[in-house]
Amino acid sequence: MSSFSGSCSLDTIQQDMERLSQGTRRLAVQLRLGLEPDFLWSVLTDYANLSRFIPNLASSRQLWRRGNRVCLEQVGTQQFCGMRFTAKVELELEEDREAGELRFAMNRGDFRRFEGMWRIHHDGSITSLLYELIVQGRPGMPIGLIEQRLRDDLANNLRGVQLEAMRRAGLA
Repeated sequence: MSSFSGSCSLDTIQQDMERLSQGTRRLAVQLRLGLEPDFLWSVLTDYANLSRFIPNLASSRQLWRRGNRVCLEQVGTQQFCGMRFTAKVELELEEDREAGELRFAMNRGDFRRFEGMWRIHHDGSITSLLYELIVQGRPGMPIGLIEQRLRDDLANNLRGVQLEAMRRAGLA
C-alpha cells in the first residue's frame, strides 16, 4: 500500500489496487482520522446530498428504502484525456450500522460489475474509514487507461467525506 499525505495533520490515506481477470479491478482506500464514527456514518447515509461533497458525483437520488436496504441512482462524471466520461449506476445498499458497514452492489448501470463496501471502525481515538470497490468495465471501456484516475478519484472521494464529517463535527 502507498500512503498519501493529506490535507489534515491527523489523517493518513492508504491505497491498494489489485488487477483481477477480465479487466476487473479491486481497489481499497482507507482513511484514518481522529473523528467520532457517527459523523462519518451520517455523511455516508445522507444519500440525497452525497453529490454536494463527493467530487465527481454529479447526482445521487434515493429510489426506495425497505428497512436497512436502500436503492440509489447515481451519476458520476469526470474529465479524462480532454473528454468527459459519465457513468450511471443503480445501486442497492445494505446498511449495518452496528457493524459500521454499508455494502453496495449494482443492480444495473454502465459497468459489468460495480460492488463494494464502506466500513467504519473505531479503535480508541482513531476512526478508520475503508472503501472497497470491485469494478469491471463494459467491453471497450479502457479500464487499464483509467486506473490512475480511479485511484485519484477514490482518494478524493474519501477526502470529501472526511471534510463533510469534520464540518458536521464543527472542526472545519
